Amino acid sequence: MTRRPPTLEDVARQAGVSRATVSRVVNGIRNVDPALQEVVRAAIERTGYAPNSAARALVTRRAQTIALVISGAADDAGDERAFASRMLTDPFFGRVVSGVVEFLRPRSMYPVLMFAETAAARREVAAYLRQGSADGALIFSTHAEDPLPALLAAERLPCVLFARPSPPVPVTYVDLAHREGARLAAEHLLTRGCRRVATITGPLDLPAAQDRLTGFRETLERHGQTDVPVAEGGFTAASGAAAMTRLLTEHPGIDGVFAANDVMARGACDALREQGRRIPDDVAVIGFDDSSAAVAGRPPLTTVRQPMEEMAATMARLLQEEIEGAPRTEPTAVIFDPELVVRESA
Repeated sequence: MTRRPPTLEDVARQAGVSRATVSRVVNGIRNVDPALQEVVRAAIERTGYAPNSAARALVTRRAQTIALVISGAADDAGDERAFASRMLTDPFFGRVVSGVVEFLRPRSMYPVLMFAETAAARREVAAYLRQGSADGALIFSTHAEDPLPALLAAERLPCVLFARPSPPVPVTYVDLAHREGARLAAEHLLTRGCRRVATITGPLDLPAAQDRLTGFRETLERHGQTDVPVAEGGFTAASGAAAMTRLLTEHPGIDGVFAANDVMARGACDALREQGRRIPDDVAVIGFDDSSAAVAGRPPLTTVRQPMEEMAATMARLLQEEIEGAPRTEPTAVIFDPELVVRESA
């Protein structure tokens, strides 16, 4: 005979509570004592009970899914497969997913990955949320002029953005104190005795890249270095290598470099080795993020840590609060502190 699937009644018997209490826990209703919730969840684990998602959706009027949106700004995005591939192979994105999933999984909520690199794709994201196929969206924009946050805000669709929006949009966001992170990098290079320091920035239309450049320059200026060589990169290894090559050509005496992410710092290390420069003996290198790229090559990178897993989990928490509670009258901003992680490159 086929074994019947466990029911709410089975869980209630295991937990020693009423069926109504089990139902409230399963449906995420908040008026259940936390200790009792743990008893019910343990009983669910023992029995192997799996909620009927369709039935639960009728009760809660929620899909129990969150759209995890990687969004661009250009209507002419080129090869859509190349866009997706570039995002999915970036070590930054893996840490984002880890943080989001770690928060959602215990709450029986699930992420749905969506790309919004064209105007048509952005309209699809808005329609997906409008129809209730997802309860809200976590947005990771790759361009400063991304219109998606404003589109969702105008329709009052629940969303939380990674990084301060530019131009300003009334959307809750999570970000890092980028200027402080760049200050940590500059002071470490100075402490090492570097006297001709340069930087490789990210795309300077992004607020984060602007803030990292400003924080780096201001710190060096306070220590008497007013002429800081700058080369703009694109957050890729190839752009980091090209920027480092330009800097060495124009300023051969460079003895320290701060790259605005670890991937570009890796590219800079490749370019330095091709020029016969030793790291860190001839040129000290600092990255940003503390991603897998920081420890993937030699030497391991000194870097400014961005606590991506915590930041992504906080985004998910803020979104859940917006979905389940009263709509916020004002957007919320949560700013995390960076940390310098010292390794062998500087």
